[in-house]
Amino acid sequence: MTFRSLLLTLSLTICIYPAAHANDNKTWADISDAGLALTIGAAVATPTLRGDWQGLGQAALSGFVASGISQGLKATIHEQRPDHSDDKSFPSGHTTVAFASATTLHRRYGWKFGFPAYGVAALTGVARVAARKHHWWDVAAGATLGTASGWFFTDAFNDKVQLTPWVDGKNGGVLVGGSW
Repeated sequence: MTFRSLLLTLSLTICIYPAAHANDNKTWADISDAGLALTIGAAVATPTLRGDWQGLGQAALSGFVASGISQGLKATIHEQRPDHSDDKSFPSGHTTVAFASATTLHRRYGWKFGFPAYGVAALTGVARVAARKHHWWDVAAGATLGTASGWFFTDAFNDKVQLTPWVDGKNGGVLVGGSW
């Protein structure tokens, strides 16, 4: 079973089946949490399993920057959540990071990784609205912010040139390898 098949199977099992049976805000919130965890996990696991340390760094940078901007906007723009739990509705942090992760996978490894990841990210956003944690415009803003971060910080994978960081206790550096 390839990693893509595993990702798709997990996506369907963890997100889509429970979504079909969700009937309360807590279940939808759990689905959005699972979708977020799955997209982050895929964005970290894919480059790690491929030994693509540059891709791992890009995924981390994309996610951290998107999350930081999202949290900054939440602190600045005080919008009440639909469930009235607090005033940190805009933008959706779950959706922001899920779309940053999905876009990183798409940009780095192509549509075969991006397509299922975008599906899970979209489900994450829908679940945030269904859980009454966000308005649709909070989710749309989060998806836009996450997608922009992924596009800005991620380059397409190039197997012709590889950068490999190394540390031996006293020294460190980057090994550059290439093929032509």
